[in-house]
Amino acid sequence: MKTNHKKYMPQMILVLLVSLIFLWGCGNKFLEVAPQGQKESKNFWQSQDDASEAVNAMYAFLHSWTMVGFAPMAVMSMPSGDVDKGSTPGDATFMNDYIHFSVTSTQGQLNDFWTGEYQEINLCNQVLDHVDTMHFNDNLRNRFMAEAKFIRAFCYFRLVRAFGGVPLRLHLPQGTNEYNIPRTSKDSVYAAIEKDLTDAAAVLPVTYDAVNIGHATKGAALTLLAKVSMYEKKWQQVYDLTNQVIAAGAYHLFPDFEQMFRIKNENCSESIFEIQCQNIPGNPQASNSQYSQIQGDRDVSPSVGWGFNVPNQSLVNAFGPGDTRLTGTVLFAGETTPEGDVVPPASPNTPTMYNMKSYVPFALAAANNSSYPGCDQNVRILRYAGVLLMNAEAANELGNTSQALNSLNQVRARARGNNPNAVPDITETNKDALRLIIWHERHLEFAMEWDRFFDLVRQGRAAQVLGPQGFKQGKNELMPIPQNEIDLSAGLLTQNPGY
Repeated sequence: MKTNHKKYMPQMILVLLVSLIFLWGCGNKFLEVAPQGQKESKNFWQSQDDASEAVNAMYAFLHSWTMVGFAPMAVMSMPSGDVDKGSTPGDATFMNDYIHFSVTSTQGQLNDFWTGEYQEINLCNQVLDHVDTMHFNDNLRNRFMAEAKFIRAFCYFRLVRAFGGVPLRLHLPQGTNEYNIPRTSKDSVYAAIEKDLTDAAAVLPVTYDAVNIGHATKGAALTLLAKVSMYEKKWQQVYDLTNQVIAAGAYHLFPDFEQMFRIKNENCSESIFEIQCQNIPGNPQASNSQYSQIQGDRDVSPSVGWGFNVPNQSLVNAFGPGDTRLTGTVLFAGETTPEGDVVPPASPNTPTMYNMKSYVPFALAAANNSSYPGCDQNVRILRYAGVLLMNAEAANELGNTSQALNSLNQVRARARGNNPNAVPDITETNKDALRLIIWHERHLEFAMEWDRFFDLVRQGRAAQVLGPQGFKQGKNELMPIPQNEIDLSAGLLTQNPGY
């Protein structure tokens, strides 16, 4: 059962209006018109129900266009080396600028990505600044605040990986001098992320009842903290955190890799955190996740997708014989899916393959919502396989080869499926060689999940792997700061090197 965060969308509109005023300043008087039928903000933060609505609005915004649509796809997936733009050759050609590292600071998806993350951060800050002083059950109030810290940390992690140091807003602005602030150093942003996640992990529960499935858990906070620590190369911390998640016994690898990504298996044993997406009959505004739609097969009739962000042949070639993750990652034109969908053959100007991880059975996708086909598909953010592979990488860096091999081979065992001759166990004990094997395993396991580019950067291999696409060392590790944000700051925000 999914948590229905979407029923709180009307309140979210109010909170978003406040966030837009916050982002654009006080000079836009037309923004100050009170939304019809909504509480004024001064009358809102009064009750436990108000706090609950604000928390649900915070979760609901996670599946919005700027959080799971074109902007994050452009910034987080297009540069990975694993994908082509997709769709038809002339459609959204600006995506090629991200693939070939020719994007400039004025490209619109950059600004959408930046704005979406800060709108979400503002929703979190509203919860944190108001709920702390409200009078209702202490445990629930503390949990709400911990959930807000988790989501805020998630957003800042996305921002710092993409841009490096960014403005660090941990409270709502209290005066005009707090609206326009400079970039905070990358290290300080990481420190703030770590603090939020440490605080959250100390409060959040291990599990929830069925009504609250989808809310952040202790395991989610610990796992994200381990991932953040991996990017900082804090290997002992990564090792200790992942061991804590493993020892808790709350998560297990789902036995079938491909089926793990289907709607019927959302929030399964492997899931640590997913963005909850759901079709709400009669409420298309609430059912607005387009994560599956932008990547779905564009040749199906009735249409279920736009065909963007498609796997390329280089990714296909990376998989070894018998690795079940290939068919769980790549949906080939002309094949028949396990659900019985016959995928149309590719036409001359449309893709030959699609992202299988975003696939929704065609009849379900088309029937659920004509405006947003496939809107029921959750977005997987943290999985137990990630815990095992982070544990393997940290153990190897710390010289614990036996633990590294144990965690690594658990993931490989699932990948071989029912073929005992496929994806054999790794026995390599040389630290440098094993590191490359673990990195390759991450590539195969999380392909099309929007992490590959950032992995290559943190591994120091981006120039080697992505150089043929146009990657330039010393520049393309980071995206340009959106020029619109620099202009709005009157030059207080500084641009990244090389742009």
